[in-house]
Amino acid sequence: MLSTIAAAAGLFVATNIDDIVVLTVLFAVAARGTSQLRGWQIVAGQYLGLITLIAVSFLAALGLTIVPDDWVGLLGLIPLAIGVLALARTLRGKGDDDEAESALKAVGLLGVAGITIANGGDNIAIYTPVFRTMSTADTLITIAVFLVLLAAWCLLARAIGTNEKVTEALEKVEHWLVPVVFIGLGVFILFESGTLAHIASLL
Repeated sequence: MLSTIAAAAGLFVATNIDDIVVLTVLFAVAARGTSQLRGWQIVAGQYLGLITLIAVSFLAALGLTIVPDDWVGLLGLIPLAIGVLALARTLRGKGDDDEAESALKAVGLLGVAGITIANGGDNIAIYTPVFRTMSTADTLITIAVFLVLLAAWCLLARAIGTNEKVTEALEKVEHWLVPVVFIGLGVFILFESGTLAHIASLL
């Protein structure tokens, strides 16, 4: 049992280390109080996204392919769309505080869940063979470890994001930070997954 817990913890950290950056940005923005985004939405969205990834991986382990591997990268369109929308709202505001602050209205509970799923789309390819080779008991233990560690992940990101120095720095770049992070994340997912190369090969 201890070996299963240790393996699950290692797997979670290895596949979610990049999520800390996105979580920190979201918690920092929520701490500023300049958007409708709230801490509970970030946590709930993360859990909804992770549970979805686990469910898809588990079904794939049973031999049910929901999304072909070549097209998983299209999930990158979710953060890309949110980033572009936020950027458009910021540019349209032309420095107006109310308009610029509204740039984050696109990111609520479902937005966070979508970003989590998109950012973890490649995790499905890793979780699937793991679940396929595990016993039912080990699978349940692994899922439980994932859920517990996600809480620790959120606490860590919140601690960083609500740090006084971080929030002071955020105040200077707040209107541009989230659009840049999300657009960058979306583009990275599309390229890293090989989906764009697959689309190009079909043309």
